[in-house]
Amino acid sequence: MSRTLARTAVSATLLGLGALWVGPAGAATYPVTPGQRATAQEVAQAGVPLSELAPNAPDSYTVKKGDTLWDISKLYLRKPWRWPELWGMNLQQIHNPHLIYPGQVLYLDKSNGRARLSLARPLASRDGRLSPQVRAEPLVSDAISSVPMDLIGPFLTDAIVFETNELATAPRIVATQEGRVLLGRGDKAYVRGDVTNARIWQIFREPKPLADPDTGAVLGFEARYVGTADLVQAADEQHVPEGGAVVPSTFQIAQLREEASVGDRLAPLPAKDYSPFAPHAPTAPVAGRIISIYGDGLNAGQNQIVALNRGLQDGMERGHVLALWTAGTTRPDPTDPEHTMLQLPDERNGLLFVFRVFERVSYALIMHVQNPVKPGDRFSQP
Repeated sequence: MSRTLARTAVSATLLGLGALWVGPAGAATYPVTPGQRATAQEVAQAGVPLSELAPNAPDSYTVKKGDTLWDISKLYLRKPWRWPELWGMNLQQIHNPHLIYPGQVLYLDKSNGRARLSLARPLASRDGRLSPQVRAEPLVSDAISSVPMDLIGPFLTDAIVFETNELATAPRIVATQEGRVLLGRGDKAYVRGDVTNARIWQIFREPKPLADPDTGAVLGFEARYVGTADLVQAADEQHVPEGGAVVPSTFQIAQLREEASVGDRLAPLPAKDYSPFAPHAPTAPVAGRIISIYGDGLNAGQNQIVALNRGLQDGMERGHVLALWTAGTTRPDPTDPEHTMLQLPDERNGLLFVFRVFERVSYALIMHVQNPVKPGDRFSQP
């Protein structure tokens, strides 16, 4: 890539052809299936009906620091998850319609009953038709996120679902500094187990099984995050002198969400995945239930995390937007002498944003909600 392109992100919006992102070498890419490519081309050409625009959608908007893709989607659309259709899907990175940065100006084109959004102000030609324009923007590292990262950032590594209860055989804390019951930040912990494959480790409490509300099948094991610890000195438990005592490895507690203790298990700290992902609706029908509220709560509200009983094997993706439903109640008909029982219909309750996906389980952020969310509540495509 030339030095000019390395310093510049060029967004070229061709009316009827969509937009193309040219980014830095090594940027995250995603496989694009023929079906996804066809969908991308179709929505990039079509835009969205004017009826889908928010009532006060601005003709132009300057992106500000602190904005999220969800914020801008709500500014322009009645249904924020239709953002890729308004923007025009990126054919190279199908889940990342565009990287958008503070200071860039978005322009809304409303023509032929459809709406499209771009970084290029549409220009009218002599015959009155709109012509494409290229706009260059500086390539910076602070592209806006899909949703507030302060809400989901910690959960990109802390919220972990194990396929089996593998923590049962993971390295464990066996002793504390000076016989303390609980460990705080900076304290030393002594650990048994193989700790040679990482330097920074996560500390977890006893994992709990995540059972499918419909079938009762265990879909995985959710480990309760405690904190992190740094390896100070690894011990070799394979070479213990005959009649001698086992020397454990030494760790220092680095960060804590709650105090650590003997019996807590360790797992290597995975890399956080900050690759861009945009809000989008599932391409196929999806339905399921909430397994649990992350943490100790019985109910959840806006900006809390929930576990879902659908994962990779069910077609769930990062960035999926899902509708939340509250089950309708059963009650007798007060106008009927026989008091016939009524089953009231389920009520739409809010929206979920999926941000982490495992094989059979996903985690989602409650974007907004009207009534408290509880385990067993239903979700579907929006």
